[in-house]
Amino acid sequence: MQTEDRVTASHVEAAIAASQNYLLSIQYPDGYWWAELEANVTMTAEVVLLHKIWGTDETRPLDKAETYIRRQQREHGGWELFYGDGGQLSTSVEAYMALKLLGVPETDPAMVRSRTFILERGGISQTRIFTKLHLALIGCYDWRGVPSAPPGLMLLPQSFPIYEMSSWARGSTVPLLIVLDKKPVFRTNPAIRLDELYVEGVNNVKFELPRHSDWTDLFVVLDDAFKFAEDLNLVPFRKEGLEAAEKWILERQEATGDWGGIIPAMLNSLLALRCLDYDGADPVVERGLQAVDRFAIETEETYRVQPCISPVWDTALVMLALVDSGLSPDHLALVQAGEWLLSKQILDYGDWAVKNKQGKPGGWAFEFDNRFYPDVDDSAVVVMALQAVQLPNEKLKQEAITRCVAWIASMQCQPGGWGAFDVDNNADWLNELPYGDLKAMIDPNTADVTAHVLEMVGRCSLSLDDQNLKRAVAYLTGEQEPEGCWYGRWGVNYIYGTGTVLPALSLVAPQSHQSQIQRGADWLRSCQNPDGGWGESCRSYDNPDIKGEGESTASQTAWALIGLIAEAEATGKSSEEAIERGVRYLLETQRSNGTWYEPEFTGTGFPSHFYLKYHLYQQHFPLIALGRYYFRFG
Repeated sequence: MQTEDRVTASHVEAAIAASQNYLLSIQYPDGYWWAELEANVTMTAEVVLLHKIWGTDETRPLDKAETYIRRQQREHGGWELFYGDGGQLSTSVEAYMALKLLGVPETDPAMVRSRTFILERGGISQTRIFTKLHLALIGCYDWRGVPSAPPGLMLLPQSFPIYEMSSWARGSTVPLLIVLDKKPVFRTNPAIRLDELYVEGVNNVKFELPRHSDWTDLFVVLDDAFKFAEDLNLVPFRKEGLEAAEKWILERQEATGDWGGIIPAMLNSLLALRCLDYDGADPVVERGLQAVDRFAIETEETYRVQPCISPVWDTALVMLALVDSGLSPDHLALVQAGEWLLSKQILDYGDWAVKNKQGKPGGWAFEFDNRFYPDVDDSAVVVMALQAVQLPNEKLKQEAITRCVAWIASMQCQPGGWGAFDVDNNADWLNELPYGDLKAMIDPNTADVTAHVLEMVGRCSLSLDDQNLKRAVAYLTGEQEPEGCWYGRWGVNYIYGTGTVLPALSLVAPQSHQSQIQRGADWLRSCQNPDGGWGESCRSYDNPDIKGEGESTASQTAWALIGLIAEAEATGKSSEEAIERGVRYLLETQRSNGTWYEPEFTGTGFPSHFYLKYHLYQQHFPLIALGRYYFRFG
């Protein structure tokens, strides 16, 4: 389609058909959709370290990991946290460590360039705590500069502090209680040193936690006290705490070997077992290592590791895209997908039940298997996907939906919104711990997750207690930024938040919240790019002054269009220029095989610290936008 062409129904129909055909062609035989979840190189680097520690490196294609890490290095010598970020220190140090563990000499040109990049940014002493922890495991950093955590924490009442942490922090922290207590230094082959990465010289390093001259220095004082107690072997309830942590780890391993469905929890659990002298042939260890293998993607030349896998999320969103774009609700592909989703409903009590005493199981998780950690976001989108399709056993489907909606309702937080994995997981002081320098220790309610719940309620004509519905809408109203947009916790960033909230409000409060809807839509119009698309950099998490600014991408353009189309639905507006230009951008950037491509990371793991590229976001979200445009205006 040429730039000067007017958007016509035939253009949109052709784009929809091409996109549908592509998505149908990549469905797995069991009925699900699943594509790569890309992160930075630290996942692969840490898996290299894990296998070196366990001595299992010779049984994995880690030579291909070297190729992958080399290819991810940028011209400036460093490695990126997200596409185009200019390089990030901790990510680069871990990549350098992995290459050295793989036998790459310091004189290699890639290492020389990397070393220059790292030293110019302060070297190892300026890296994050988790990078220092990984280096301490192999003697390249001193444990004195890593926070202590007494294992006796496991013996405190269940809700404090372990269950005040987010699910991902909890799954990573409990095994680290063992690692931080043992403070191991493992021998690797080859054994390496990283002395060359200390700007001040390795003999001048101050292995201590940073102080900030405010109340948070209390945690440093407590850490000093813990370390003093460790030196004197006076840690209270140490043995009992270690046993409790070990028991917790063993109880939460899935039959498939996973822990928490995320690589950090899996790696830390395997490190803890190594510290406890488990044998490599132990079934628990073997299953765990095999689970890590399943997160890896091996090609003819490279080997890389995903931080997580997203088949439930991918499947539900593709189903919505296909239905919203006109595929028959009883199409065989949708029936297969719907029945696969039904088989993945979690009917076990997980960690969420510690603080939610009333709820009964019924949610869905992100991954293939993760019975301890269903999440509200996936569950709400799965309900919408199931409600949209017609299955042979509709009674079974409706019973599953009813269970899930009741579970979601029980997970509503006190402020009125929903978090992802837990109720009222909002102890913000945990983010001030020296250990929590990623500022991701909690899982409070957020606008985007809350919006998906309300969109589910409105789209599926479900009942939610009237008072709770009002609380949720009031929460979203209170979260609106002065400019009219909403913050996006799980997607980048304000475009995601706004494009998620507008469909929700347009369904559950179209009359009472017209002004909020219009202000959100006006903000989206204000940040449309000259090419008709929308884009936003991950940097907006650090600098809100650049909200909505960035190179246009297919996924972010789709989010903006979804929001504007929702405004049109709520207000009765006819088609407008901003929507037409956005649709034209999607039509012009669609490739001949029906796909879109974007190199940018538009998913968020931890704001400011960890970003994701969902490889299906650039496919199903544009299809949703085109489908809704076609049936609203076509």
